[in-house]
Amino acid sequence: MKKIRKALIPAAGFGTRFLPQTKAMPKEMMPLVDKPIIQRVVEELVDAGIETVVIVTGWNKRSIEDHFDNNFELEEKLLESGKTDALNIVREISNMAEFVYIRQKGIQGNATPILNVRHIMNDEPFLVFWGDDFIDATPSRAKQLVEAYERYGSIILGGMPAQSEDYYKKYGFAGGVNVGNGVIKVDRIIEKPGSKEASPSDLAIISGYVYTSDIYDALEKAKENLKEGDELVYTLGVQNLIDQGKAVYAVELQNAVYRDTGNKLEYLKTVVEYGLDHEEFGKEFANFLKKLDL
Repeated sequence: MKKIRKALIPAAGFGTRFLPQTKAMPKEMMPLVDKPIIQRVVEELVDAGIETVVIVTGWNKRSIEDHFDNNFELEEKLLESGKTDALNIVREISNMAEFVYIRQKGIQGNATPILNVRHIMNDEPFLVFWGDDFIDATPSRAKQLVEAYERYGSIILGGMPAQSEDYYKKYGFAGGVNVGNGVIKVDRIIEKPGSKEASPSDLAIISGYVYTSDIYDALEKAKENLKEGDELVYTLGVQNLIDQGKAVYAVELQNAVYRDTGNKLEYLKTVVEYGLDHEEFGKEFANFLKKLDL
């Protein structure tokens, strides 16, 4: 079984929910206290053993590339100023992994970035994480997904139980046979079923996937069968594989908190929680909040 060494982060969206802020700043670069969202995603991947991070971007996402690149002028300035702590932080960002960037091409849909990176991933398994949301979990989401892949050797979908009726309108849902320890062998997956009654289960496939090279041809087949105006979504490829008899597993992530930082209110909540946990000023921030007349 091949080791998971690579990860894909799709980051080509416009971030319209955060306009006008995202007119010039990619949503993935929105700060969570002192780090952009996408950096926290990359750190989780690297901590789980990922060596190469492939980011699929759009025309307005150059600042993502700049963030993970070496900035020799900045490093020289920090060195001259004796700011060694800041210098080390800056250098660590660009040294975390090998970064590869490509522009998204193709029809609309969350599966298009997967086809875009086929020539980079080749026949290796790889993780897919979004650049504008993440999950806090122990062990980390990435480590749980990698562990599941090492156990089952197949496509792994990360999921969490639906928290509200709205989930059925926003996420894909997987159903199948429970094989224990929060894992199901998937026999059907539905993109945005719309209601609990129409869903195969209450397990929302929210954020985080392991794909094998089988996914490419399955998505190409799905693309050929799309009707005009339809989007190419990952669930179509996964269902094609299931129909072919391929094993697909969905894992309920344990000890997990979903951070939908693409949502304004949830973003604000996350900023506050991370601010309260900050080792430098968390206590002072907590005292400030207590003084507010809320």
